[in-house]
Amino acid sequence: MKELKILYLYPDMLELYGDYGNIQVLKYRMEKRNITCKIDQYSIGDAAPDFSSYDIVFAGGGADNEQSILAEDLVKYKENIKQAIQNGVFFLLICGAYQLFGKYYKGVEGNIIPGLEIFPYYTEAILDRKKRCIGNIVLEVELENNKPTKVIGFENHGGQTFNSLSHFGKVLYGNGNSFGNSEEGFFIGNVIATYLHGPLLSKNPEVSDYIIKYCLERKYGEKVELEVLDDTFELKCREQMLKRLIK
Repeated sequence: MKELKILYLYPDMLELYGDYGNIQVLKYRMEKRNITCKIDQYSIGDAAPDFSSYDIVFAGGGADNEQSILAEDLVKYKENIKQAIQNGVFFLLICGAYQLFGKYYKGVEGNIIPGLEIFPYYTEAILDRKKRCIGNIVLEVELENNKPTKVIGFENHGGQTFNSLSHFGKVLYGNGNSFGNSEEGFFIGNVIATYLHGPLLSKNPEVSDYIIKYCLERKYGEKVELEVLDDTFELKCREQMLKRLIK
C-alpha cells in the first residue's frame, strides 16, 4: 500500500478560516484510494523536523502577531526548508504562511517581519486597517499540461503582496495579491502559496488531486492515474458558486 506523509506546521497558531480542512480533504481523498496518509505536527518547542523526509508540508493563515512569533522560529529551519523544496517536497502555504516564505512583511506601524527569503515576493500592509481584500475569489489556474481550471476560495488580507514572479492564477473575480490585481498567489510545480481560505481544497478537488498525484509520482517514480472519486456534490456547489460570481 502506498503512503504519503504530511507535516502540518504550527497547527496551534496558523489555522484561520478552517485552513485545517485542507489536511482533512487530502487525507480523505487519499484514503478513498487506499493510500495511507500519515500526519505529523510541528509547533514551537517540538523536536526539529526533517522537512525533506515528508511528501507534503502544509501551513495555514495567521494574524500579524502570530507571524512575528513564528518568523523567529521558522528561520532556524531556513536551509532545511530550502533543501526540501529543491528536493521536490510539496509545500501548500495559505495566507500568513504564504507571506512568511517571501522576503518580508511590513506591518501597519512600519515594523518589518523578516521572511525566509526563499521566494522573491514581499508583502506590505496598507495603512488603513479597515481596508482589506475580502470576499469570494475565483482564479483561472493552469496546474499541468496547460489545462486551465477555475479555482474558488475566500480571501481576507490587508497585506498587499508584490513581485510574485510566478503567480498561482489569473483573477477572474476578487482582488488577488493586492487591490484590483490580475494575479494571485505564487506557484511553481511543487509549491502553491495563496491567499485562498475556505478551505481551498474542499472547494477545488482538482487542486487536491494535483497535489496527491504529484507526490505519488515523485515518491514512487512511476506515472500515476488516480482513481476517479464521486465529486458530484462538490461539483454542483462549484457550479452554483461560479454562476453567482462569474457573469
